[in-house]
Amino acid sequence: MSSHIAAEAARRRTFAVISHPDAGKSTITEALALYGQAIASAGAVHGKGDRKGVVSDWMSMEQDRGISITSAALQFEYRGCVVNLLDTPGHADFSEDTYRVLTAVDAAVMLLDAAKGLEPQTLKLFEVCRARRIPVITFINKWDRPAKDALELIEEIETRIGIKPTPVTWPVGEGGEFRGVIERIGFKDEDGEGRRIAGPQVPGMVRYERSPGGQHLATAEFLSEDAAKAQFGPEYERAQEESELLSEVEADFDAKTFEAGHTTPTLFGAALVHFGVGQLLDLLVDIAPAPFAREDAAGASRDLDAGFSGFVFKSQANMNASHRDQLAFIRVCSGKFERGMQVTQAQGKRTMSTKYAQTMFGASRDTVEEAWPGDIVGLVNATGLSVGDTIYTGKAVEYPPLPAFAPEHFGALQMHDTSKAKRFRRGIAQLDAEGVVQVLYSERRGDATPVLAAVGPLQFEVTTARLRAEFDVPATIDNLPYQLARLTDAEGAARLRTAPGVEVFTRPRDGAYLVALPNKYRIQTIVNDYPGLVLQPLLAGGQG
Repeated sequence: MSSHIAAEAARRRTFAVISHPDAGKSTITEALALYGQAIASAGAVHGKGDRKGVVSDWMSMEQDRGISITSAALQFEYRGCVVNLLDTPGHADFSEDTYRVLTAVDAAVMLLDAAKGLEPQTLKLFEVCRARRIPVITFINKWDRPAKDALELIEEIETRIGIKPTPVTWPVGEGGEFRGVIERIGFKDEDGEGRRIAGPQVPGMVRYERSPGGQHLATAEFLSEDAAKAQFGPEYERAQEESELLSEVEADFDAKTFEAGHTTPTLFGAALVHFGVGQLLDLLVDIAPAPFAREDAAGASRDLDAGFSGFVFKSQANMNASHRDQLAFIRVCSGKFERGMQVTQAQGKRTMSTKYAQTMFGASRDTVEEAWPGDIVGLVNATGLSVGDTIYTGKAVEYPPLPAFAPEHFGALQMHDTSKAKRFRRGIAQLDAEGVVQVLYSERRGDATPVLAAVGPLQFEVTTARLRAEFDVPATIDNLPYQLARLTDAEGAARLRTAPGVEVFTRPRDGAYLVALPNKYRIQTIVNDYPGLVLQPLLAGGQG
């Protein structure tokens, strides 16, 4: 392997944060960027007064509601490494976007609310990580508030998802009385790749003190064992006893079982006041895997130095209102990316230029001249690229396609100003290309009334809000009485066009035929009434 490519790839850490809504995902994303000195002060999820909102939540709806409904890419350097942090939607209605992001990372941080433990969306996303063999680090957040017992949380993780937590920090003080943490592993000198090697624990604890307003780094002071006992007495001694108990049940950190996905290194903290965030960032740099050779659609590995290649895991338009352009997010999988290079699109064998290439920090952008495996590059106005496409130089390669989630909500989109029909069509095509919703058409309604199919109803709200804000097209959505869809073929579509209680759609994105049904019981009656009919579940999620 080219020594330069190997060295640059070894410096990369590309990961995503996954969580249930309101567990603090955007807050910890911002705190990590603060510790990486990528920003001067952290924003609140709801920016108030002079305090700005989080940089990763760039869409107005995100800023107004304090939720993440899009994915954002943040890149910064820390301790000689290049950190690529992908913020993902926490809301369950945007699971599909999160799924795509998880195809582009090498590790994940699973964020838990200390008072709630494992929640449904976290469980669903963890299963995606397990299926994709993505190593997971767990951060138990909000320990500065009333919480479940720490040992109870550890047991819950192991019993409910079958992965063994190996705490690398342990809280001194119960939830709501957070004094600091015992660091259960120490680190020796760095190895040849800039990583520190796990070593024996240093007796004592790290005491935290928050910054005024929580916008700047918290103070972390190491206390010797004697000083910790003198200052915190029974709280420190209890934490010590619990830490020793964890060692007795073999819950100590082990690099091999972490990389294999059998254990999850676990930390306790409070992202809003930055307690434990620095330790999380250090741990990511120390133990998270660097980029590795990825398998293509045929199952063969593409070596890191086999020439540039990457795939589109996200497409987003109008991130900056002054640009009004489209950005294709590319995960670099192999080789060196150079701005201006000619690349080939695997899904059409056409060549294209990469003259307008940028790195992203939330909605902010900078021109990128080069990038390496693990990096995220935004190609501007690469309108021929769709989510899941592969681009490459040299030896041809095509990475596995990204499946669409099975929709559970359907709505007919109504435009009320026919003079804006051209803008309407352009806006719908754009949102379809981004994967915000699936756009369908049926003979029953005609081309003037597209039907939107989505995992959750909030996707409809985003669609109408963006049509109004970005294309100046007011529109409304009439909900349809369908809850799931099945794939069929041209013959099946023809046979079902007049069937009662169902509707047949075409999906222009890929030419597929979808049958929308009111419930799972209707499937059985359709199968009985139309023998030999092709009726297949859609991939990846939902009831479908």
